[in-house]
Amino acid sequence: MSATIQPVIITPDLDRLLGFYTVLLGAVEISRVPDEGPAFYVGLRVGNSELGLVADAAVETGTAQRILLSVDVADVDGLLRRVQALGGHVRGQPNDMPWGQRVAHIQDPDGNSVNLTQPI
Repeated sequence: MSATIQPVIITPDLDRLLGFYTVLLGAVEISRVPDEGPAFYVGLRVGNSELGLVADAAVETGTAQRILLSVDVADVDGLLRRVQALGGHVRGQPNDMPWGQRVAHIQDPDGNSVNLTQPI
C-alpha cells in the first residue's frame, strides 16, 4: 500500500490564508466542507500537490514551528515581490544554492515558514 502525505494548515483566519495561497501560488480550490456557509476545511490544488486549510478560531499563530512548507515555483524572485502585499513576510532574499535551487524564505500571514524554491 502506498501512502500520500498532505500538509494541512490550521488557521484562525481561513479566508486570509485561502487568499494568500490562491493569489501567490495559483492554488485552486478543489473541495470545501461544508459545501454551504462558513468553511471548516478547504482543499487546494497547488500544481501536482494538495494543501488543506482548516479553520479553528482558537489556534494561536506565530508559535514555534517544526514543519517547513517547501514549494517549487517557476519564478522565486517574481513571487517574492508579491508576498508582503498579500499579508506575508519575506524572511530572506533569494539565494542560489549549491544543490541547484534558488531559494527564498517567507512566512505566510499566520507566520508559517515557507520556502519558495526554483530550479536553476
